[in-house]
Order: sequence, then C-alpha cells, then structure tokens
Amino acid sequence: MGSQLSPEERVALIKKNLQEILQPELIDDIIIKQQRELVMYWGTATTGRPHCGYFVPILKIAEFLKAGVRMKILLADVHAFLDAMKAPIELVEERAKYYKFCITSLLQAVQVPIDKLEFVLGSSYQYNSAYMRDLLKLTTVVSEHDSKKAGSEVVKQEKDAKLSGLIYPLMQALDEEYLGVDAQFGGVDQRKIFTLAIEALPRIGYRDRIHLMNPMVPGLHGGKMSASEPDSKIDLLDPPDVVRKKLKKAYAEPKVVEGNGLIAFVKYVLLPAGALKHGEPYFAVQQREGEPLIYTDIEKLQDDYANDVISPQTLKPAIAEALVELLAPIQKTFQESKEWQENESKAYPPADKKPKVKKVRDKGSRYPGEKEKLPDGPETDEVAAEKLEKMKLESKPTE
Repeated sequence: MGSQLSPEERVALIKKNLQEILQPELIDDIIIKQQRELVMYWGTATTGRPHCGYFVPILKIAEFLKAGVRMKILLADVHAFLDAMKAPIELVEERAKYYKFCITSLLQAVQVPIDKLEFVLGSSYQYNSAYMRDLLKLTTVVSEHDSKKAGSEVVKQEKDAKLSGLIYPLMQALDEEYLGVDAQFGGVDQRKIFTLAIEALPRIGYRDRIHLMNPMVPGLHGGKMSASEPDSKIDLLDPPDVVRKKLKKAYAEPKVVEGNGLIAFVKYVLLPAGALKHGEPYFAVQQREGEPLIYTDIEKLQDDYANDVISPQTLKPAIAEALVELLAPIQKTFQESKEWQENESKAYPPADKKPKVKKVRDKGSRYPGEKEKLPDGPETDEVAAEKLEKMKLESKPTE
C-alpha cells in the first residue's frame, strides 16, 4: 500500500495527527533521501484487557503501515511485571497472546495489510546475556533521579519505590537497539522515557532514534479510559447493547469542544478508520429530522458542536453506531476462533468471589438498653437491684 504513495505523501501520512515528533528531519532523510523503509516499534505491556482506547494508537499504526513503515509490536511481557507486577507472572504469557489476537483483528477491521507487521515478545531477547550486559552498562550512566523522573508518568509511583520501576525506563530505551528500529512510537506521556533514550543510548555506543508521540485522548467520561473502571471503557468484545448503554452514560458538556472525550474519539478513531476503510474520512450524525450530517473533517464537527448544531444527545448514538460497526468484524473473528476463545479464558480467568460474611459486632453487656443476662435466664428486677447496690458499695472510697 505504501508503494502507491509518493515519498512526500508517505512522510505526510506518518506525521499526521501527532502531538510531537523528536528529530522529525530524520524521517525525511530515511524516506526521501535514503529511499528506504522506515522501521518503527510500538510497545505495550500485556496487563489489563485491551479496550477501545487502544484504537487510538492502533489506528495511527494502521496509517504507518499504509505509509509503508515496517512496524514491530513489542508485547512487553517483562515490563508487565516490572511495573509493580500489574499482571501475575503466570498469566503474562497468555495475555501476550491475547494482545496479539486483539491488535491483529483491530488492524484487519480497518482493512489494512499486515504483511509489514511483526510481533516480538519481550522475553524472547530481554533475558539474553548481551542485552543484560548493556542494561547493566546503562545503570552506570543513568542516575536514580533521572530514571525515576523518566518513568514518572508511565510506571506506577510508590512511596517506597521498587528497583523494578527504575529498570523499566532503561529497558524501554535499550529495546530500540535490540529491535533494530529507526523510531519508537508512543503516547506523549512517554516523552520523558524517549528523552532518556536519546541521552543515554549514545553513552554506551548506540545511536539515538526518532520518537513519535500521539496525544493523550480523554476517555468517554472525560478522564482516562481505564481498564480498571468498567464504566469508563468499552471492551473490544462488548456486545452492541452494552456499547450503546455505555455511550449513553458518557459525559460531554454541551458546546464545549476542549477536553471532550466524544469529539476526541471521532477525531482519532472514527474519522481515520473511515479513511482507511473507504478512502476518505467519514462520520455520520443522524438528526431527528431530515438527512444525516456527514463529516469528513473534524473542524466542521467541532464548529457544529460548539454552535449547538449537534448536541451530546445526537453525538452519542452516532458514535455508538459507528463503534458497533467497527467492532463487528473483531467480534466475528473472536466467535469463529476457538483458539482465541480458549486463550481468553486462560488470560483473564474469572475472579473467585467469596460470599461476604456479615461480622457480628460484640457490643458487650453494658451498652444502653441491654440487660445483663444470668446463666439460667433473664435476671429479675430484684437481682438487678442487688447488683446495683453492690456496685455502689465497691465504688465507695475507702477511708
């Protein structure tokens, strides 16, 4: 597909919709001057279940593939348990397989050829002696302060920080050399790790790379789309009725474009998906009356939203239907693949929920309203009076 584009068109597609590129001139040098393919990697720690937030980087990866980039997907199984052991080590291997199934089906859903796509398991080379030797070299040229700072927006931060969190950024930098790439792609939240790689790799004799960053897109509820909050994310395997229900609950302030998760999803997922599938961006919003509004660029949609031409009540169902259509081939692939289904049950086994046992609180025998009981039954008023008199005598001060 990349061969159908001129070198200049390929460069433009690679740089499209990114928030920042470190050393962008190297992209022009490789593609236009050297006339060779750009080799890039994107890494993902195989922890929680991939959700619709993954469409943001995957749709950009689809554009890279369309531009003729040779793309390597690092299934970072070692990173998964270095980051505060977010995934149990016994499940990491199965989850890496699950991620491969999901990413492949995501790209196929937008009809992108994957002949230049390669999956690499981190543990396949990160335990090798040469890699470990270079990792130790990096520990001699990178300070504890710089490593902690580099991972501050990616690695889970704890008061009593584990050494694994300091190793994580060093490995991510070193992966660029051992994967044999020209560039690394990630979210803008990884900028500090990218900067560390640029500064640290030359210190141990390796060249620095290009770093491309997509923006951090707000979730459907305004914050981050999190796998740990079921209502804030839509799973790739959620059925249509669940997708519509979750979109209905999504929050978006009328006429406000900035920080609007719904509009961001249209910009970074639905319009690019339409372009990959149909040759041009496409998104439709059905009105209560008349023909649907058709959008081929985000600027027009943003203007209409700001001017109340479309509202959250009309935008949400439009996104829901577009997303249901986008998820349909992924879910069809899952239903037809026994291997994927078996893998899912192993990667994300159902949690054992123990029934809660109500704890009976022992209030003692002297709380208001409680009468002290005798071994053989309720005490009489006479017995109670005798005990009260005895307590008074015992509490009387001794002369």
